[in-house]
Amino acid sequence: MFFPLFTSLAVVVLGTLALPVGAPAQTPQESQSSQAEQKEQEGQAVEDSPYKFVIDATLVNVNVMATDEDGNVLSGLKKGNFRVLDNGVPQEIVDFSPTTSPITIVLLMEYSSASYNYFAYKAADWALRFIDHLEPHDWIALVTYDIKPNVRVDFTHERYRVYDELNSLGFPGFSDSNLFDALMDTLDRLDRVKGRTSILLMTTGSNSFSAATLDDVLDRLRKSDVTIFSVNLAEQEYVRYGSSNINFLQAKNWLRAFSDRTGGIAFFPRFEGELPDIFRSIATYLRSEYTLSFRPPMASWDGRYHRLKVEIVGPDGKPLKVTNQQGKRRKIQVYAREGYTAPKARTQ
Repeated sequence: MFFPLFTSLAVVVLGTLALPVGAPAQTPQESQSSQAEQKEQEGQAVEDSPYKFVIDATLVNVNVMATDEDGNVLSGLKKGNFRVLDNGVPQEIVDFSPTTSPITIVLLMEYSSASYNYFAYKAADWALRFIDHLEPHDWIALVTYDIKPNVRVDFTHERYRVYDELNSLGFPGFSDSNLFDALMDTLDRLDRVKGRTSILLMTTGSNSFSAATLDDVLDRLRKSDVTIFSVNLAEQEYVRYGSSNINFLQAKNWLRAFSDRTGGIAFFPRFEGELPDIFRSIATYLRSEYTLSFRPPMASWDGRYHRLKVEIVGPDGKPLKVTNQQGKRRKIQVYAREGYTAPKARTQ
Protein backbone atom coordinates (compact mmCIF):
# COMPACT_ATOMS: atom_id res chain seq x y z
CA MET A 1 0.00 0.00 0.00
CA PHE A 2 1.53 3.26 -1.08
CA PHE A 3 0.38 6.83 -1.42
CA PRO A 4 2.77 8.71 -3.77
CA LEU A 5 4.00 11.03 -1.05
CA PHE A 6 6.82 12.75 -2.85
CA THR A 7 4.90 12.97 -6.09
CA SER A 8 1.78 14.46 -4.57
CA LEU A 9 3.77 17.19 -2.88
CA ALA A 10 6.17 17.70 -5.74
CA VAL A 11 3.30 18.71 -8.00
CA VAL A 12 2.68 21.62 -5.64
CA VAL A 13 6.21 22.43 -4.54
CA LEU A 14 8.21 21.72 -7.67
CA GLY A 15 5.50 21.81 -10.28
CA THR A 16 7.36 19.44 -12.57
CA LEU A 17 6.90 15.88 -11.40
CA ALA A 18 3.99 13.86 -12.72
CA LEU A 19 2.40 10.85 -11.06
CA PRO A 20 4.53 7.79 -11.87
CA VAL A 21 2.74 5.09 -13.81
CA GLY A 22 1.66 2.25 -11.60
CA ALA A 23 2.37 4.05 -8.34
CA PRO A 24 0.56 2.39 -5.46
CA ALA A 25 -2.25 4.19 -3.74
CA GLN A 26 -0.92 4.76 -0.22
CA THR A 27 2.25 5.54 1.66
CA PRO A 28 4.38 2.68 3.00
CA GLN A 29 2.81 1.28 6.17
CA GLU A 30 0.07 3.93 6.09
CA SER A 31 -3.73 3.71 6.00
CA GLN A 32 -6.31 6.43 6.03
CA SER A 33 -7.66 7.36 9.47
CA SER A 34 -11.10 8.73 10.10
CA GLN A 35 -11.45 12.27 11.37
CA ALA A 36 -12.42 10.95 14.78
CA GLU A 37 -9.32 8.76 14.92
CA GLN A 38 -7.14 11.68 13.89
CA LYS A 39 -8.63 13.80 16.65
CA GLU A 40 -8.03 11.04 19.15
CA GLN A 41 -4.40 10.76 18.04
CA GLU A 42 -3.94 14.47 18.57
CA GLY A 43 -5.59 14.36 21.97
CA GLN A 44 -8.49 16.52 20.75
CA ALA A 45 -12.08 16.35 21.90
CA VAL A 46 -14.43 14.24 19.80
CA GLU A 47 -17.58 16.28 19.34
CA ASP A 48 -20.05 13.84 17.79
CA SER A 49 -22.04 13.66 21.06
CA PRO A 50 -23.27 16.25 23.55
CA TYR A 51 -20.44 15.24 25.86
CA LYS A 52 -16.81 16.24 25.31
CA PHE A 53 -13.96 14.03 26.32
CA VAL A 54 -10.25 14.00 25.60
CA ILE A 55 -8.31 10.83 24.89
CA ASP A 56 -4.69 10.86 25.97
CA ALA A 57 -3.20 9.04 22.98
CA THR A 58 0.11 10.85 22.91
CA LEU A 59 2.85 8.32 22.38
CA VAL A 60 6.54 8.91 21.94
CA ASN A 61 8.07 6.36 19.57
CA VAL A 62 11.78 5.63 19.77
CA ASN A 63 13.64 3.50 17.24
CA VAL A 64 16.64 1.86 18.89
CA MET A 65 19.67 0.03 17.54
CA ALA A 66 22.11 -1.69 19.86
CA THR A 67 25.57 -3.06 19.07
CA ASP A 68 28.67 -3.98 20.97
CA GLU A 69 31.73 -1.76 20.65
CA ASP A 70 32.92 -3.87 17.71
CA GLY A 71 29.77 -3.07 15.74
CA ASN A 72 28.08 -6.46 16.18
CA VAL A 73 24.30 -6.09 16.35
CA LEU A 74 22.63 -7.27 19.57
CA SER A 75 19.73 -9.44 18.49
CA GLY A 76 17.07 -11.21 20.50
CA LEU A 77 16.59 -8.42 23.03
CA LYS A 78 13.29 -8.36 24.93
CA LYS A 79 11.14 -5.55 26.26
CA GLY A 80 12.67 -6.02 29.71
CA ASN A 81 16.13 -5.32 28.32
CA PHE A 82 15.26 -1.68 27.64
CA ARG A 83 15.03 1.24 30.03
CA VAL A 84 13.87 4.62 28.70
CA LEU A 85 14.61 7.83 30.62
CA ASP A 86 12.75 11.04 29.79
CA ASN A 87 14.73 13.93 31.28
CA GLY A 88 16.21 11.36 33.65
CA VAL A 89 12.84 9.93 34.71
CA PRO A 90 12.21 6.23 33.91
CA GLN A 91 9.17 5.66 31.69
CA GLU A 92 6.89 2.68 31.31
CA ILE A 93 7.31 1.09 27.88
CA VAL A 94 3.75 0.52 26.67
CA ASP A 95 4.61 -0.92 23.29
CA PHE A 96 7.62 -2.88 22.09
CA SER A 97 8.44 -4.64 18.87
CA PRO A 98 11.52 -5.76 16.97
CA THR A 99 11.76 -4.75 13.34
CA THR A 100 9.54 -6.74 11.01
CA SER A 101 8.62 -4.20 8.34
CA PRO A 102 10.68 -3.46 5.23
CA ILE A 103 13.12 -0.57 5.13
CA THR A 104 11.63 2.75 4.02
CA ILE A 105 14.51 5.03 3.05
CA VAL A 106 15.09 8.22 1.08
CA LEU A 107 18.40 8.43 -0.72
CA LEU A 108 19.10 12.17 -0.47
CA MET A 109 22.08 12.94 -2.67
CA GLU A 110 24.06 16.11 -3.33
CA TYR A 111 24.29 16.54 -7.10
CA SER A 112 25.88 19.86 -8.04
CA SER A 113 28.49 20.99 -10.53
CA ALA A 114 30.94 22.03 -7.80
CA SER A 115 34.49 20.76 -8.26
CA TYR A 116 33.83 20.18 -11.97
CA ASN A 117 31.05 17.67 -11.22
CA TYR A 118 33.50 15.41 -9.40
CA PHE A 119 31.46 14.90 -6.24
CA ALA A 120 28.19 14.60 -8.17
CA TYR A 121 29.48 11.65 -10.15
CA LYS A 122 31.01 10.18 -7.02
CA ALA A 123 27.64 10.41 -5.25
CA ALA A 124 25.87 8.64 -8.12
CA ASP A 125 28.44 5.85 -8.10
CA TRP A 126 28.17 5.35 -4.34
CA ALA A 127 24.37 5.42 -4.48
CA LEU A 128 24.41 2.57 -7.00
CA ARG A 129 26.51 0.54 -4.58
CA PHE A 130 24.10 1.12 -1.70
CA ILE A 131 21.08 -0.09 -3.66
CA ASP A 132 22.65 -3.55 -3.93
CA HIS A 133 22.09 -3.94 -0.17
CA LEU A 134 18.31 -3.51 -0.39
CA GLU A 135 15.84 -6.37 -0.51
CA PRO A 136 12.85 -6.75 -2.87
CA HIS A 137 10.25 -5.53 -0.36
CA ASP A 138 12.18 -2.46 0.77
CA TRP A 139 10.96 0.99 -0.19
CA ILE A 140 13.39 3.53 -1.64
CA ALA A 141 13.01 7.06 -3.02
CA LEU A 142 15.70 9.09 -4.77
CA VAL A 143 16.05 12.83 -4.23
CA THR A 144 18.93 14.92 -5.54
CA TYR A 145 19.66 18.52 -4.67
CA ASP A 146 21.72 21.50 -5.72
CA ILE A 147 19.93 24.84 -5.35
CA LYS A 148 16.71 22.95 -4.61
CA PRO A 149 15.70 19.33 -4.05
CA ASN A 150 14.49 17.32 -7.03
CA VAL A 151 12.41 14.18 -6.54
CA ARG A 152 13.88 11.81 -9.11
CA VAL A 153 12.11 8.58 -8.11
CA ASP A 154 9.15 8.31 -5.76
CA PHE A 155 9.00 5.50 -3.21
CA THR A 156 9.19 2.20 -5.03
CA HIS A 157 10.08 -1.45 -4.57
CA GLU A 158 11.52 -1.48 -8.08
CA ARG A 159 15.21 -0.88 -7.61
CA TYR A 160 15.82 -0.87 -11.36
CA ARG A 161 13.97 2.45 -11.56
CA VAL A 162 16.52 4.01 -9.22
CA TYR A 163 19.36 2.33 -11.11
CA ASP A 164 18.06 3.73 -14.39
CA GLU A 165 17.64 7.22 -12.98
CA LEU A 166 21.12 7.29 -11.46
CA ASN A 167 22.65 6.06 -14.72
CA SER A 168 20.78 8.66 -16.76
CA LEU A 169 21.56 11.74 -14.64
CA GLY A 170 22.81 14.55 -16.84
CA PHE A 171 25.23 17.35 -16.09
CA PRO A 172 24.43 19.05 -12.76
CA GLY A 173 22.76 22.39 -13.31
CA PHE A 174 24.21 24.50 -10.51
CA SER A 175 27.37 24.62 -8.44
CA ASP A 176 25.51 25.58 -5.25
CA SER A 177 24.32 23.03 -2.69
CA ASN A 178 21.58 24.04 -0.28
CA LEU A 179 21.88 21.18 2.17
CA PHE A 180 19.71 22.65 4.92
CA ASP A 181 16.79 23.39 2.58
CA ALA A 182 17.00 19.90 1.08
CA LEU A 183 16.85 18.29 4.52
CA MET A 184 13.94 20.43 5.66
CA ASP A 185 12.00 19.64 2.49
CA THR A 186 12.60 15.90 2.79
CA LEU A 187 11.66 15.81 6.47
CA ASP A 188 8.42 17.67 5.72
CA ARG A 189 7.51 15.11 3.07
CA LEU A 190 8.30 12.18 5.36
CA ASP A 191 5.89 13.55 7.96
CA ARG A 192 3.11 11.93 5.94
CA VAL A 193 4.66 8.48 5.97
CA LYS A 194 3.65 6.25 8.85
CA GLY A 195 6.07 3.81 10.40
CA ARG A 196 9.85 3.75 10.51
CA THR A 197 11.50 6.02 7.98
CA SER A 198 15.11 6.94 7.36
CA ILE A 199 17.32 9.11 5.19
CA LEU A 200 20.66 8.17 3.69
CA LEU A 201 22.34 11.53 3.17
CA MET A 202 25.25 11.48 0.71
CA THR A 203 26.90 14.88 0.74
CA THR A 204 30.09 16.88 1.04
CA GLY A 205 28.34 18.84 3.79
CA SER A 206 28.54 22.04 1.79
CA ASN A 207 25.71 24.52 2.32
CA SER A 208 25.67 27.53 -0.01
CA PHE A 209 22.81 29.86 0.84
CA SER A 210 19.88 27.89 2.25
CA ALA A 211 16.89 29.82 3.44
CA ALA A 212 16.84 27.50 6.46
CA THR A 213 19.51 27.90 9.12
CA LEU A 214 21.32 25.21 11.07
CA ASP A 215 19.14 26.03 14.08
CA ASP A 216 16.06 25.52 11.90
CA VAL A 217 17.26 22.06 10.90
CA LEU A 218 18.20 21.02 14.43
CA ASP A 219 14.86 22.26 15.74
CA ARG A 220 13.08 20.35 12.98
CA LEU A 221 14.94 17.17 13.91
CA ARG A 222 13.71 17.51 17.48
CA LYS A 223 10.17 17.07 16.18
CA SER A 224 10.94 14.15 13.87
CA ASP A 225 11.48 10.44 14.39
CA VAL A 226 13.28 9.99 11.05
CA THR A 227 16.69 8.31 11.37
CA ILE A 228 19.49 9.95 9.37
CA PHE A 229 22.59 8.12 8.19
CA SER A 230 25.20 10.49 6.76
CA VAL A 231 27.97 9.48 4.37
CA ASN A 232 30.50 12.21 3.60
CA LEU A 233 31.68 12.31 -0.01
CA ALA A 234 34.78 14.44 0.55
CA GLU A 235 36.67 12.90 3.46
CA GLN A 236 39.31 11.30 1.27
CA GLU A 237 40.00 14.50 -0.68
CA TYR A 238 40.14 16.80 2.32
CA VAL A 239 42.36 14.46 4.31
CA ARG A 240 44.72 14.32 1.37
CA TYR A 241 44.70 17.99 0.39
CA GLY A 242 43.32 20.11 3.21
CA SER A 243 42.29 18.38 6.41
CA SER A 244 42.50 21.66 8.34
CA ASN A 245 39.91 23.40 6.16
CA ILE A 246 37.55 25.14 8.60
CA ASN A 247 34.50 24.85 6.35
CA PHE A 248 34.99 21.13 5.91
CA LEU A 249 35.48 20.56 9.64
CA GLN A 250 32.28 22.51 10.23
CA ALA A 251 30.45 20.39 7.66
CA LYS A 252 31.60 17.21 9.42
CA ASN A 253 30.19 18.51 12.68
CA TRP A 254 26.86 19.18 10.97
CA LEU A 255 26.64 15.63 9.65
CA ARG A 256 27.48 14.19 13.06
CA ALA A 257 24.80 16.37 14.65
CA PHE A 258 22.14 15.29 12.14
CA SER A 259 22.87 11.61 12.71
CA ASP A 260 23.44 11.76 16.46
CA ARG A 261 20.18 13.60 17.10
CA THR A 262 18.15 11.06 15.15
CA GLY A 263 19.80 7.85 16.31
CA GLY A 264 21.73 7.30 13.11
CA ILE A 265 25.44 7.19 12.31
CA ALA A 266 27.72 9.49 10.33
CA PHE A 267 30.39 7.84 8.19
CA PHE A 268 33.52 9.49 6.80
CA PRO A 269 35.12 6.96 4.44
CA ARG A 270 38.72 7.61 3.44
CA PHE A 271 39.02 4.63 1.12
CA GLU A 272 36.69 3.11 -1.47
CA GLY A 273 37.20 -0.25 0.20
CA GLU A 274 35.23 0.94 3.24
CA LEU A 275 31.98 1.40 1.29
CA PRO A 276 30.71 -2.22 1.23
CA ASP A 277 30.94 -2.48 5.03
CA ILE A 278 29.35 0.95 5.50
CA PHE A 279 26.36 0.23 3.29
CA ARG A 280 25.98 -3.27 4.67
CA SER A 281 26.01 -1.85 8.20
CA ILE A 282 23.30 0.71 7.39
CA ALA A 283 20.99 -1.96 5.96
CA THR A 284 21.74 -4.34 8.84
CA TYR A 285 21.10 -1.69 11.49
CA LEU A 286 17.76 -0.75 9.94
CA ARG A 287 16.71 -4.41 9.91
CA SER A 288 17.81 -4.82 13.52
CA GLU A 289 15.97 -1.91 15.13
CA TYR A 290 13.56 -2.14 18.00
CA THR A 291 10.63 0.23 18.33
CA LEU A 292 9.73 1.38 21.83
CA SER A 293 6.77 3.54 22.79
CA PHE A 294 5.92 5.32 26.01
CA ARG A 295 3.23 7.76 27.02
CA PRO A 296 4.62 10.75 28.96
CA PRO A 297 2.37 11.85 31.82
CA MET A 298 0.26 14.89 31.10
CA ALA A 299 2.12 16.79 33.81
CA SER A 300 5.20 16.76 31.57
CA TRP A 301 3.39 18.29 28.56
CA ASP A 302 5.35 21.51 28.74
CA GLY A 303 6.05 22.12 25.04
CA ARG A 304 9.78 21.87 25.70
CA TYR A 305 12.53 19.65 24.38
CA HIS A 306 13.01 16.52 26.50
CA ARG A 307 16.24 14.55 26.58
CA LEU A 308 15.93 10.82 26.02
CA LYS A 309 18.29 8.09 27.10
CA VAL A 310 17.88 4.41 26.31
CA GLU A 311 19.76 1.84 28.37
CA ILE A 312 20.18 -1.89 27.76
CA VAL A 313 19.81 -3.81 31.03
CA GLY A 314 19.74 -7.37 32.29
CA PRO A 315 17.06 -9.08 34.40
CA ASP A 316 18.60 -7.51 37.52
CA GLY A 317 18.19 -4.00 36.11
CA LYS A 318 21.96 -3.54 35.82
CA PRO A 319 23.75 -2.92 32.51
CA LEU A 320 23.55 -6.01 30.31
CA LYS A 321 26.82 -7.94 30.14
CA VAL A 322 28.00 -8.70 26.62
CA THR A 323 31.08 -10.71 25.70
CA ASN A 324 32.75 -11.57 22.41
CA GLN A 325 33.68 -15.05 21.19
CA GLN A 326 36.84 -14.92 23.27
CA GLY A 327 34.81 -14.18 26.40
CA LYS A 328 36.06 -10.60 26.65
CA ARG A 329 33.60 -8.05 28.04
CA ARG A 330 32.43 -5.53 25.44
CA LYS A 331 30.69 -2.20 25.89
CA ILE A 332 27.23 -1.66 24.47
CA GLN A 333 26.56 1.15 22.01
CA VAL A 334 22.96 2.37 21.81
CA TYR A 335 21.70 4.41 18.86
CA ALA A 336 18.45 6.30 19.47
CA ARG A 337 17.10 9.79 19.01
CA GLU A 338 18.44 12.22 21.57
CA GLY A 339 15.08 13.68 22.51
CA TYR A 340 11.67 14.93 21.47
CA THR A 341 9.55 18.04 21.79
CA ALA A 342 6.75 17.44 24.27
CA PRO A 343 3.21 18.55 23.45
CA LYS A 344 1.87 21.67 25.09
CA ALA A 345 -0.84 21.04 27.64
CA ARG A 346 -4.11 22.72 26.80
CA THR A 347 -5.36 25.39 29.14
CA GLN A 348 -9.06 25.56 29.82
